[in-house]
Amino acid sequence: MDSLTQIVLGAAVGEAVLGKKIGNKALLYGAVAGTIPDLDVAASYFTDTVTALEIHRGFTHSILFSVLFAPIFAFLVSIYESYKNIKNWSWLFFWAFITHPILDAQTTWGTQLFWPLDVRLAFKNIFVIDPLYTIPFLVFLILTMRQKRGTQKRCFYNNLGLIISNSYLIITLILKSIAFTNFKKELKIQNITYQELATKPSPLNTMLWTANVKTKDAFLIGNASFFDTKPTYFSKYYKNHHLLGELANHQKIKRMIAITKGWYTINKIENQLYFNDLRFGTLSLAPNAENFVFKYKIKIDAKGTPFFIEQKKAKRDGKKLIFELYKRIKGN
Repeated sequence: MDSLTQIVLGAAVGEAVLGKKIGNKALLYGAVAGTIPDLDVAASYFTDTVTALEIHRGFTHSILFSVLFAPIFAFLVSIYESYKNIKNWSWLFFWAFITHPILDAQTTWGTQLFWPLDVRLAFKNIFVIDPLYTIPFLVFLILTMRQKRGTQKRCFYNNLGLIISNSYLIITLILKSIAFTNFKKELKIQNITYQELATKPSPLNTMLWTANVKTKDAFLIGNASFFDTKPTYFSKYYKNHHLLGELANHQKIKRMIAITKGWYTINKIENQLYFNDLRFGTLSLAPNAENFVFKYKIKIDAKGTPFFIEQKKAKRDGKKLIFELYKRIKGN
């Protein structure tokens, strides 16, 4: 999830664990701890694209990290804080650390919660930024901060924020199940034979859902709102995996394919190969849009080793997408 959401979650967890003993400091340390797992993004400055993608939401988003580093941070904080109970500090950091990847596991990218096992949990029931999750949670956190330490109201507001946010996550799982069933029916009606179907919410909401459909030679992407009255249109993207040629046997290409779980296409423009990660769709709801959220140029260095360069996204595409979402959520 986005940084603000993780800060809010971490602060609420910190308050629940240690708020009665140290007041707003629990919120502060919980908020800081809630952002620490995302420091793995720094890997992109020191390594290549593929390795950085493998590291992202890996070790720092694992149970192992939470167990190992919670007491370390607790010890460091207890050195200069007047409150010296290392056990309680450890619980604060542990729960702030572990709830971060559990929440991230609800998104499309997912997390390697059980690192070093190569298992990435990705339930895909909430977008990485969801105002309906974050804003109510933030409001109750602010109300919590305004109350005196140890009061019943303070505990009530913080618990209410946690309950409402978690209840929303449960609702998104129900909505995902309904969307998945609807897409299956639609594919059957349109006589589309497929190998695999994956669903995820479109950006910023859970009313408009996206289906990624794997067929023998192509991928289909369709969007459907709960307010739709017409059939779902599925854009078609040919896999074109053959365009990789001998590059397909290179270890770095194989690693990139493994990251996408096989949900990728290749296209060639003016003798230049591009690798498109289909899991995150396109930056447009227009039929057959080609501006993929994650698109990489495949280059070859002097030693013949392929490397990936992520293509920058234009700000105008983001603004256009928000407008398209507003219209599309209301139905087709």
